[in-house]
Amino acid sequence: MRLKISHLTEYRYDEPAQFSLQRLRLTPPTNATQKVLGWALKVEGATPEVEYDDQYGNHVNLVSLEGEQDVTRILAEGEVETGDNNGVTGPHTGFCPLWLFLRDTPLTKGGKLVKELIKGVGGDNELARMHALMAAIHETVDYRPGTSNTETTAEQALERKSGVCQDHAHIFIAAARALQVPARYISGYLMMEEKIEQAATHAWAEAHIPGLGWVGFDPANEICPDARYIRVASGLCYRDAAPISGMRIGTPGETLSVTVKVEDGGQMQSQSQS
Repeated sequence: MRLKISHLTEYRYDEPAQFSLQRLRLTPPTNATQKVLGWALKVEGATPEVEYDDQYGNHVNLVSLEGEQDVTRILAEGEVETGDNNGVTGPHTGFCPLWLFLRDTPLTKGGKLVKELIKGVGGDNELARMHALMAAIHETVDYRPGTSNTETTAEQALERKSGVCQDHAHIFIAAARALQVPARYISGYLMMEEKIEQAATHAWAEAHIPGLGWVGFDPANEICPDARYIRVASGLCYRDAAPISGMRIGTPGETLSVTVKVEDGGQMQSQSQS
């Protein structure tokens, strides 16, 4: 499948911003399930500082903006050819050892509810247990935008029994690690065939399965990623893979709007991220 992506992020400041430094993780890699045919990143009024691959293999652009500004616009767009490997993205590579993906973060630290969740997860092997875990999360936690935010933890989402794809991914990661299975957070794009506009960009999780390597699990949709998915960044949790993160000086508040357009076979779809 050949997908065209246009991802526009716009910040409107309550008062003119004077300085900001932004870390952009908006460039998808070529890997076993996708081939980047072309990609461009544009930031209106920004100065490119440096670009590098971080410890998780994410391509990062660091940009600074100086001078009073009311609006900042960041556009990432390009074409990616995707395939369906039943969610398998291949063996572990990169600077980080595999054991690091057993480490908790504040967002993925499991508690009483995660322990109760994994009590009901069965299966003859790790792959079967991860499929059972994905199904259990999908059944337990409703997809309900507006009931969580980027700081919601896996335990809090389980307590509310609601959240968005980010929360489903964090719960999966917390539970997999509690079962001693390395797991990581994935951010990216999903082509929705029946929905033109969405409330958020997509996120899911990957677990490392002996003999297969990293395998994707999307508990929000109860499916292993197929050709409709594009991986962009990964990490221990959302904070490592957030599309944009950074700091600014000189403004007390901002309004964020994001539009993602996904084109397949000439049909355009729209998404927005939380």
